This record gives sequence, structure tokens and C-alpha cells, in this order.
Amino acid sequence: MARYLDVHPTDPQPRSIAQVVAMLRDDAVIAYPTDSMYALGTRMDNHDGAERIRRIRHLDDRHHFTLVCSDFAQLGQLVHLDNSAFRAIKAATPGPYTFILLATPEVPRRLAHPKKRSVGVRIPDDPVACAILRELGEPLLSSSLLMPGHDWPMTEGWQIKEELDDQLDAVVDGGERDTGPTTVVDWTSGAPEVVREGAGDPTRF
Repeated sequence: MARYLDVHPTDPQPRSIAQVVAMLRDDAVIAYPTDSMYALGTRMDNHDGAERIRRIRHLDDRHHFTLVCSDFAQLGQLVHLDNSAFRAIKAATPGPYTFILLATPEVPRRLAHPKKRSVGVRIPDDPVACAILRELGEPLLSSSLLMPGHDWPMTEGWQIKEELDDQLDAVVDGGERDTGPTTVVDWTSGAPEVVREGAGDPTRF
């Protein structure tokens, strides 16, 4: 049964955040709110947690996770940024964007694209997600919580608790999140290519 933590959407209680992070450090898989929609998350080096997320969402081995970062400095440790990418991404973050870039050696090989050696990264503009990431002190391996057979993601924490109670360790309810998936920008060619239009304004790229 998943632990249910009801947190304030704009001023999350430090005690609740500390409890979530303690569970993550013990290799938990959680559902948590972001600035686009709810997501599933676990620590980056938690291989079993990644496999649990794959099973929950019925994902195959070709699915690539996103590494969710607390700030630009943390993001910069995971991916290579040239000057143009640095300026554009820094201006767009935090926000509902996922950027696909070439990974640094800090990223485990199993999390990067096998041929391109790329990885998706993002910095959410969400008080709850940011509080978790700051307290954890490392990126979250993450996947949007869109279940197979569903046309739209679950937008409330209580819905997730009811649907996935026996598959998660914790549900962090930060209120309704219904703006949809992030805008995805692929920068691996050296120039930005919007490969999915979502919650973030794609015209800035």
C-alpha cells in the first residue's frame, strides 16, 4: 500500500518533503507533481526502481527516462551544452520543457540512448517537485504518469492512490496538475528541433 502525503501545492511542508526523500533514499518509487503533470520517480541509480516504473506503465526497453534536476548547475553535470544551447535552455528553465542532449559520463550508460548517447533532462517549475529535488540533492529518474489505455493522465493525487496503491511506495499529492506533457526539444544535432509540442511554448526554439 502506498503512503499518501498531502502537501501544500505552493508551500510544501518540510516534514512531509523530508519523509518523501527518506523513502527515495531507501529506493522507493513515488508519484509526484510537476509543472506539467504527475510523474513517477525514483533515484537515478535505482535499477530496480526503473524496472518497476517500466512495469507500471507497460514500457519496453526502448523507452528512455527523463532526468529531472533541481537547477541548471545540476543539469549541466549530466549533459553537454554548447554556448547556444546553454543560453536558450537557461532562459527557458525552470519550465515545462524536456531537452534531449548528449550525456556526460555522469549518466549511467543504461539510461542513455544506446547509439546517440543522449538523455532527456528537465528542470520543473513546481514548488513540490523542486522541494523534493533540493532535499534529495540529486536528479530523479522520472517518467510521466500516463497509463496505457488512458487518453489523458490522472490529474489528482487521490486518483493515483486509488489506481496504483499496490504498485507505488508513496503518492505525493500536491493538488491538481492538468497542463499535459512537456514540450520536448532535441538538441543532439547542435540545433534545436521541437519533437513534441506540449505545455511549454515551442516558438521560443
